[in-house]
Amino acid sequence: MATQTLPHVALFDKCRDFTKVHEIRAAGLYPYFKPISESEDTVVVIEGKKRLMLGSNNYLGLTHHPKVLEAASRALHRYGSGCTGSRFLNGTLDLHQQLEAALAEFVGKEDCLVFSTGYNANLGLISALVGKDDVVYLDKLDHASIVDGAKMSYGTTSRFNHGSLAQLDRKMAPDAAAGRGMMIIVDGVYSMEGDIADVAGLSALARKHGAALAIDDAHSLGVLGPNGDGTAAHFGMTDDVDIIAGTFSKSLASIGGFVASTSNVIDYLRHHCRPLIFTASLPPSNTAGVLAALQVMQQEPERRDSLWANTRRLQEGFRNLGFDIGPTETPIVPVLVGTLETTFLFWRKLFDAGVFSNPVVPPAVPPAQCRLRTSLMATHTFDQIDFALETFAKIGRELRVI
Repeated sequence: MATQTLPHVALFDKCRDFTKVHEIRAAGLYPYFKPISESEDTVVVIEGKKRLMLGSNNYLGLTHHPKVLEAASRALHRYGSGCTGSRFLNGTLDLHQQLEAALAEFVGKEDCLVFSTGYNANLGLISALVGKDDVVYLDKLDHASIVDGAKMSYGTTSRFNHGSLAQLDRKMAPDAAAGRGMMIIVDGVYSMEGDIADVAGLSALARKHGAALAIDDAHSLGVLGPNGDGTAAHFGMTDDVDIIAGTFSKSLASIGGFVASTSNVIDYLRHHCRPLIFTASLPPSNTAGVLAALQVMQQEPERRDSLWANTRRLQEGFRNLGFDIGPTETPIVPVLVGTLETTFLFWRKLFDAGVFSNPVVPPAVPPAQCRLRTSLMATHTFDQIDFALETFAKIGRELRVI
């Protein structure tokens, strides 16, 4: 395609000035939008070479499970490739309702609503419930979908330092005294740190000030809880969390999202939630695949055991080598590198050596805390984990990260 010149209008100035990405590409260090041409679960083919996938959220390794693939294929041929309409009108299938019932039971709530993406679930949940006189409180490390849902609402957004319940308490007190409607919403597992929300502390503050408590279990479902049923269940506090949201794009091996709560809350969302009403519904094959993955998750608890065995091996390996992996408590294992330049160079050397990881740089993290985010699957072998550790160690010493 021939190069096209932007017209000289002020709106495009930011685009013309955005040159950093060209410099990174020219240096051969650009790490994003790498097309995968083939996937074999823990191994993918990129640029014609097999590489160990250490950057996926496929925690239980279900994307290639035969029951998931079979269910998706059956639904594709029974219902077609898409619903061509929103849930509100012509886009609700019996599969959607079956999945909602199954998820509500699984996470211990009365009712559930399925969305086309996990991102939309958080957008819809917050923007529909937080009105112009209300306040929503966000942990500063909450996912972008939570931040954007708060922006989309007509309420006030108040952010507190990561994990600082004392600061949250101080912020909530005057709003409670004024009788404002309030919601606290946090990640169950933080996607860049791997640590777990303090549900007990958050619940105590919610009850003290008369606020609703919502947990986004995107990285918790299938990972935490006695049955993989999430953060609240992990702490034995399901009844103390008012709303549980989540995504299907991680442990459930597909795409989509959900919100679970009381029937009153869910019915309100069904009729007031713009990201649900004005978005085409989750395709049949994805919906059926999620239903099957949810069943496999419960029928094969040994997968979660394998995931945690792999997590312990990688975490202990990194720490023994001298890497800083922060406060992680989960299969999300960030390796702190330092500067952006060193992080991109570390990523490239890993990539060339056959290990795929995710570089995380500003604005997602502070400039001096750039990192390589790794994550485990139940289907990784110990040999693959040891290969990754050996590769990280060699490059870490070469770049003087360790």
